[in-house]
Amino acid sequence: MSAVIHPRPNPIVAALYTLRDMDVEVSVIHGPPGCGFMAARMLELAGMRVVTSGMSEKDLVFGGMKPLVETLKTVKERFNPKTVAVVGTCSSMIIGDDVPAAIRAADIGCNVFHVDCHACMGDNTRGAVKALEAGRDAGIISSEEAHRQKQLLQAATKMERAVGLTSREYLPPAQGPTKLAVCMRIARCLREGKKVAVVMLAKKELAYRFADVLLAVDEARRELGGSTFMVANLDPERGLPRIRGYAKEISEDLVDRGFRIDKVVGGLDEYAVIGEEMRVAVEGFGPDLLILAGIPHAYPGMSREDILITDQPRQLSNYLSSGYSHAVGEISSHSMVMNVHKIVSTETGDTLREIAKG
Repeated sequence: MSAVIHPRPNPIVAALYTLRDMDVEVSVIHGPPGCGFMAARMLELAGMRVVTSGMSEKDLVFGGMKPLVETLKTVKERFNPKTVAVVGTCSSMIIGDDVPAAIRAADIGCNVFHVDCHACMGDNTRGAVKALEAGRDAGIISSEEAHRQKQLLQAATKMERAVGLTSREYLPPAQGPTKLAVCMRIARCLREGKKVAVVMLAKKELAYRFADVLLAVDEARRELGGSTFMVANLDPERGLPRIRGYAKEISEDLVDRGFRIDKVVGGLDEYAVIGEEMRVAVEGFGPDLLILAGIPHAYPGMSREDILITDQPRQLSNYLSSGYSHAVGEISSHSMVMNVHKIVSTETGDTLREIAKG
């Protein structure tokens, strides 16, 4: 395969999200003002402060140590954090800034550590690994958890190369079909007394949205009949601190709404390694219809008769062009789940509810 040419997440952004998941309070992007702007804006909505050293053309020639030291001192004065990460960029890497020396010079009296990354490292997961290693060395997470997370990232990278966003040279973004046809199909199965299985294989905070598919199918079952089997990766004891919190909040919300998961398999960062266990559980139920929500291609042996629900417009394009005609997209989900604490409804779920209630 030729080089992948469609845009995809870079290591700097992956490092920032990983720092958020470790509950780091402030991340300083040591680079130009606009580096990682869209991701930084969303991460601030999620509760982590993200600032920039704002490197200028002059700094590219004479070095960016001074603006970084000044930025760290401002961070101390304004936020008084306990943990700060300085995230490298292409600019600071190319000119060879000594970031640890700048951290020592700033001497702001808290746990400040350097994530040595840039956007040209290759797979975005390499930035996440750099953040994990830096967090481990700074005492933010244990060596055991850092090692486990690195293994999960390696599995996710391998999966994406095989069947995901990096499996093709170019994937155009797609909006896909409306939700009506797939929801009519779900409703028809339930009304005919058939078995419907729903598997939520969600990634991190996106579970706040995909959990709504579980709720909607359960509500439709109550209205129409049939039987269901629900599997989800919502183990609150697995993952980085913030990820465990997501699983706990979503599970509690499900319980408050009178919903019960039939089987919990793995945590919200384990989607790339738990698909086979989920498949075995589902086969024991013997469904007439299978719904895969979140990252469907993490489920081994998915069928073209399955209903696939994703948030990625390019992944949706990948499914549709591969013959998975029952694929739909909950586009823009990522922006809807930043800093939420309850399940967020989906278009698929609301369409199914409307059909079920007649």
